[in-house]
Amino acid sequence: MLLGTAVVIVVAFHRLHIPPSLGYLLVGVLFSSYTPGPVIEAQPIHTLAEFGIVFLLFTIGLNFSLPQIHALRGLVLSLGTAQVLLTTIAVGVVVWLMGLPVAASFVVGAVFAQSSTMIISKTLIEQGEEHSRHGRLGTAMSIFQDVTAVPFLIVIPALSAATIGIGALVSSLGIAFAKAVLAFVLVFIAGRKLLRPLFHLVAAQRSAEIFTLTVLFVSLIAAWITQNLGMSTAFGAFLAGMVLGETEFRHQVESTIRPIRDVLLGLFFVGIGMLFDLSVFPQIWQWALAGAVVLMVFKAFIVAHIVQFARIEPLTAWRTGWLLAVGGEFGFALLSIALGMQAIDQETGQIVLASVLLSMIVAPFLIRYNHVLASLFVRQQASLREDIALQLHTETISNLRNHVIICGYGRIGQSVAHFLEEEQIPYVALDLDPVKVKEAHIAGEKVFYGDAAERDILEGVGVSAARLIVISHEDIMSAHKVLHHARDLRPDLPVMVRTRDESHVDELRASGATEVVPETLEAALMIAAHALVLLDVPISRVMRRMQQQRDKRYHLLREFYRGNNIFADSSQAHNADRLRPVILPPDSNAAGRTLREFQLEGVAVTALVRQGKRQLTPSLDIPLQGGDVIVLFGSPDDLERAEQTLSA
Repeated sequence: MLLGTAVVIVVAFHRLHIPPSLGYLLVGVLFSSYTPGPVIEAQPIHTLAEFGIVFLLFTIGLNFSLPQIHALRGLVLSLGTAQVLLTTIAVGVVVWLMGLPVAASFVVGAVFAQSSTMIISKTLIEQGEEHSRHGRLGTAMSIFQDVTAVPFLIVIPALSAATIGIGALVSSLGIAFAKAVLAFVLVFIAGRKLLRPLFHLVAAQRSAEIFTLTVLFVSLIAAWITQNLGMSTAFGAFLAGMVLGETEFRHQVESTIRPIRDVLLGLFFVGIGMLFDLSVFPQIWQWALAGAVVLMVFKAFIVAHIVQFARIEPLTAWRTGWLLAVGGEFGFALLSIALGMQAIDQETGQIVLASVLLSMIVAPFLIRYNHVLASLFVRQQASLREDIALQLHTETISNLRNHVIICGYGRIGQSVAHFLEEEQIPYVALDLDPVKVKEAHIAGEKVFYGDAAERDILEGVGVSAARLIVISHEDIMSAHKVLHHARDLRPDLPVMVRTRDESHVDELRASGATEVVPETLEAALMIAAHALVLLDVPISRVMRRMQQQRDKRYHLLREFYRGNNIFADSSQAHNADRLRPVILPPDSNAAGRTLREFQLEGVAVTALVRQGKRQLTPSLDIPLQGGDVIVLFGSPDDLERAEQTLSA
């Protein structure tokens, strides 16, 4: 009954684009003793659910080994740690001043400090912001919260007595951290010497069953060690995951444990739902609502200010803040441990649980409208944008003609700029990273701080006199805005767009992109080309195959005048599409008629040259004149028929 209901509700939530964790919570509420209808005993569910947290922390440990944590020691480490500490302290002090004991106040602050990586990443992907600067920063910080939450697994068991004094609290925390060091030595140091040989031995048996049993044994024995030291079982599993995360078996271990983890995590959320007492909600809803507001506002404010402190522009900082303002699933895990250890009373637990639930329900709306919300908190944003546009106008528009506008000065944008510079083609680049802009300015490059998605910024960099726009960043929503403004200001201006993969190619072309270059496609073609060369395939055949693949995807690469192509297959070259200019004589019978009247089948009109001026994709309703050059694209046979029709 439990699993059947879970399948129905989670499938429904998937179709409605609602996080499945909320579906499991609803299942728990439906089968709890607090609601009418069938009741499932909660204790067995809670016992099984505890293993869900064990395997969750085990998986997190796999992905955050010591070398990986060391690699994150920069911006993400400092910002993530600061956010968790400041939120825990700020919220804890507020509820302590309201009368809660120190232990309970700490738990509330720790629970509120967590954010839902699942909701954040899923919503960002749905709205195409996963590669934006605020999207990447928010996702990285939410993931790092899982690591910074591990110390809470040590501290919360030390707070098991709600009436503990300050002196005893300090003593308990000292003992807890001493035990944590001992657990680290037992699991991490000993595990390094034992686990790699053990998994080599198990892998040599080539048995998936034995491998799965070994993974379960290692994670649970580590959890048992920390449990016997008076700490959370999840902490031991995290340490074991960190050990295996440094081995060559990490990916197979994660793949093996994932289905077990996901099922048990579902049961964990069901167990959390069973804790929620709907009958007391009418009495606590005001406190729950206030708690949700405190959670979201405090976190958004704290994140925005620490991100600004890291010299990131205010708009991105506030957008990141609203992403992380939501509650998180790991907060439920900390709350469940605190309730089990009696570090927080049941009534306060109900209020905290309801507050986090309300924030997670509101989360998709906060994330979806993060730009609108951030704009409300960024003072003088409009005037600042006008100042930027004015600076751009005075510094660049007066000196630039027939230039290229590069939107985004990251790895790809800088490569494009360097090629243009070598060809002595003028360019101007825009980026929202002030440090990157400053460094490029010092180096003498024409790079300016500005959002290319703003119409006045594009006007400031001389879109009216530009030859080309290259959108080199990964923010798809911003790319659509740039295309909209570019098509409005300069319908004839070519726009190149870079995208991560081919999933957005059609929609970007529909928005007005002249060409879309998928990064994964080019990487795949280059790897395939090198592989064929290493396999002794003739270079001419390799080049021909690469050209064929590109021809299928890039219409600009198909539209060229063939001439002598040393890599072309003669039979294919004869039938391949190509460009052909057709010159209308001064006394042509076509003068005064439109291209639409000729009904040219099988060919496309790519350009019209009149009195030396070239017009791309001209309207078919333009009257023709003697001396016009019409550039047609199509197969040789279709081009021959079209030329005869126009010359008749």
